[in-house]
Amino acid sequence: MHIIKITDIDLPELSVFSKLTEAQLRNKIEPKKGIFIAESPKVISLALDAGCVPVSFLMEEKHITGDASQIISRCGDIPVYTAERGILQKLTGYTLTRGVLCAMQRPSPLSAAEICKNARRIAVLDGIVDSTNIGAIFRSAAALGMDAVLLTQQCCDPLVRRAVRVSMGTVFQIPWAYILSETVGLLEFLQQIGFKTVAMALTEKSVRIDDPALISEARLAIILGTEGDGLGQNVIKNADYTVRIPMYHGVDSLNVAAASAVAFWELRAR
Repeated sequence: MHIIKITDIDLPELSVFSKLTEAQLRNKIEPKKGIFIAESPKVISLALDAGCVPVSFLMEEKHITGDASQIISRCGDIPVYTAERGILQKLTGYTLTRGVLCAMQRPSPLSAAEICKNARRIAVLDGIVDSTNIGAIFRSAAALGMDAVLLTQQCCDPLVRRAVRVSMGTVFQIPWAYILSETVGLLEFLQQIGFKTVAMALTEKSVRIDDPALISEARLAIILGTEGDGLGQNVIKNADYTVRIPMYHGVDSLNVAAASAVAFWELRAR
């Protein structure tokens, strides 16, 4: 182990944990140099299982021989920066949830068409920007039968620290990709790769989520829209199905993360 006791919180090597913004970590100019932060031994372990390459650790001293000992042993001679909790909180600006952070290289992006080649059910996130919602949707998608997740360019990055943490590491367990096509729209792309499209929206013409026609479809793309406005009218108008979750007690809608869990379970492949 290459253990480094922190005495200077302004060390340049610590900037990935303290000073760089999520956009700077992602490094849009040179994506191959991008970094993301995984938090907690469980999440870091799942990232390692998925082939992510660790760069450095930041953790409380007690975790070196405790909760983090197994993941450290998997990572070779990378730096393990350590200090007491109070110093780490001063460095990062927040209390470490599980006392362990790992800076990791961003994996190479996957092809949307490739990860959907053999999929029967996919989640499509259109303009969802809240990192907590992204993390929760990924956790539901992985747990409730989705084969892949696609995101439009406007969506929050699934590898921001909060999204990774809320997902409990499922961002490393289910394949995902951005839809990069510049020549066709969202629905056209999904139809080209062989999916019937399901727009989750409350409209007068929408069908109930338990409509038998939905389950009978061989391949479904379940499209979820932004937190405030939902899906755009073009998507709602031209999707193969517009689907609603029945509501009770005068409630008009669910949070997008909650709605995703209901939709994924009800529309899963049988």
